[in-house]
Amino acid sequence: MVKFIVLVGLLALSFCVVMAADQSPLQDFCVAQSNSQMLLNGLACKDPSMVQASDFYFSGLHIPGNTSNALGSNGTLVSTAQIPGLNTLGIFLARIDFAPWGLNPPHTHPRGTEILTVIQGSIEVGFVTSNPDNRLISKIVNKGDVFVFPIGLVHYQRNVGSGNAVAVVALSSQNPGLVTIAHAVFGSKPDISTDLLVKAFQVDKSIISNIQAKV
Repeated sequence: MVKFIVLVGLLALSFCVVMAADQSPLQDFCVAQSNSQMLLNGLACKDPSMVQASDFYFSGLHIPGNTSNALGSNGTLVSTAQIPGLNTLGIFLARIDFAPWGLNPPHTHPRGTEILTVIQGSIEVGFVTSNPDNRLISKIVNKGDVFVFPIGLVHYQRNVGSGNAVAVVALSSQNPGLVTIAHAVFGSKPDISTDLLVKAFQVDKSIISNIQAKV
C-alpha cells in the first residue's frame, strides 16, 4: 500500500512537471515556416530537407539595447522570429539592458518560468507570491548571479548601480507572454471604467485619470 501511494505521488509529480512547459516535440526539430497560412498552437514546420544551420542561429546579443526611454530599459528578444529552429522547443531568450536606475517594471509571463543571469552590474530583482500572502521575495544580484521567477507571478528588475547593467533571461516557453501590470490595468483598450479602478485602488478619480493618460 505504501509503495502504491509513493508511485501515485511520483506519477502526479511527473505529470505536473510535464504540464509546466510547452508540449514535447514529436520530431528532431520543427523549424518555423514563417509564411505559412495555417493556424496552429505554434508555427507550421518547414520541410526538414530544406533546413540549414542558419535556422538555428542568431547573432546580436552582444549589441547593447537603446535605454533612452522613460523606464531606462530595453529588451533584445530571441524568439522563433529570430531563430526559427526554436519552434516547439519550449525556449525563449532575451537580453535586458538597463541604464543607471533603469527599471523593467512589474509584469508577469502567464506561460513561462523565467531564469535570469546577470552579465554586468547589480540588479534588484523580486517577485510577489499569490494571495493571500502577497509576500515580496527580493534580492540584489550581481555579475554571474542567477535568479528564478516562477511562472505567472508578478516580478520586476531594477538596476541599482550608477553604471549600465545587463542581464540575459531564458523562459520555459517559446511564447511565454508578457503582461505589464500598469499597461494591462491602466492602458487597456477600451479603458477599464475609471469608477471601477477608483473603487479597486481606493484613490481619487483624478489620480486614476492621470495614470491612464500617461500609460
